[in-house]
Parts: sequence; C-alpha cells; structure tokens
Amino acid sequence: MLNIRNETPADYLTVETITRRAFYNLYVPGCAEHYLVHVMRDHEDFIPELDFVLELDGRLIGNIMYTKARLTDETGGEKTILTFGPVCVAPEHQRKGFGKALMEHSFRRAEALGYDVIVIFGSPANYVGRGFRSCKRHNVCLEDGTYPAAMLVKELSSGVLDGRKWVYRDSPVMKLDEQAAQRYDETLEPMEKKRLPSQEEFYIMSHSFLT
Repeated sequence: MLNIRNETPADYLTVETITRRAFYNLYVPGCAEHYLVHVMRDHEDFIPELDFVLELDGRLIGNIMYTKARLTDETGGEKTILTFGPVCVAPEHQRKGFGKALMEHSFRRAEALGYDVIVIFGSPANYVGRGFRSCKRHNVCLEDGTYPAAMLVKELSSGVLDGRKWVYRDSPVMKLDEQAAQRYDETLEPMEKKRLPSQEEFYIMSHSFLT
C-alpha cells in the first residue's frame, strides 16, 4: 500500500539517510545531497507544502523537496518558479515507479498552489517522460547565456513561457559549502567512497551545452 504525505520533523533523519544511500557514489565519490536536505528546510526558499515522503506499507522509502527559483525575461520582469531536488527512492525500491508517483503527486499539488513552471537539472532520460523538455526549446538559459543539456523545463500551464528569452537563477541554498557538507558526512555512519561509471556519465552530461 502506497501513501504520499507531507514530511514531518519525525521523518527528517530517515529522509536524510535514504537520500544519502540513494546518492552515495552516484555522481561523485560520496555525495552531498543529504547535507542539502539537512540545510534546505531552514531556508526561506524552501516550500514545506511541497515536501513529500512516500511510504510503502507504512515504511518511508522516498522523498521529494522543492524550493523557489526565478526566471527573468529580457525586460527585467521576474517570475517565481519551482525547482525540485533532491528527489530520491531507497536503492532497493528504485525502478519500480515510486519516483514517478512522487513526482506526479507533487506536480498536481504545485499547480494547485499556483505555480506554473519547474526547472531542474538532471538526465533527460529520467525526466522527458514526465513532461520535461530541453531548456533550449523554452528559451531558458543561465546567466552566462548558455543552455546546459541537463537543464530541463516543465510547464505546468501550457504556453506560459510564451517564447520569450528567460534567464534562470536558482535559490542560494543550492550553492553548498562543500567543506561543511564533508564535515557533516563525517559525523554519520561510514560509507565507502567509490569511483563508478555513473560518475563519468554525470561528468559528461553536466559539462554538455546546447547551441
């Protein structure tokens, strides 16, 4: 039996543990995503209403968290949008549709709260099936004018970006202090840092841009 609900303080440690297990050695040896979860909840851009956990038969197995981000058009007009991450499912429950269920639930709730655009960074293979498209197709770039291959955009309301050029800026909470993240990780149960092929895939994707 599946249940999706808002995270509570009683879930914090379990969510951070699942996040750490899901991301450890995936993109780099070790990970910092669990530290991001740890500090994100206290940031002004964090949206508690869009912080969800997924339970399977009463056991917490996944989480998705959102923060506010911003788009600025060519006239300087600013639009508040969303970004999510980390989104995770415990390793033993991955590739069973649970991540999809979390995302689709959160999309419906985000739209109900009045948000109409989500921008994320991730592998297109994981997200185009959920309605995300290349940032280039929506004319959304970074401040330096580049279009990262990993930057993906989903309109919750079709046509809301209307072809204008937009510049994306995420929340300051996303700019992690790597040394603080390392110190935090060292307070937790030791996990072995490894070099895996997925890290090279991440490096290639994160350094690729569309022209």
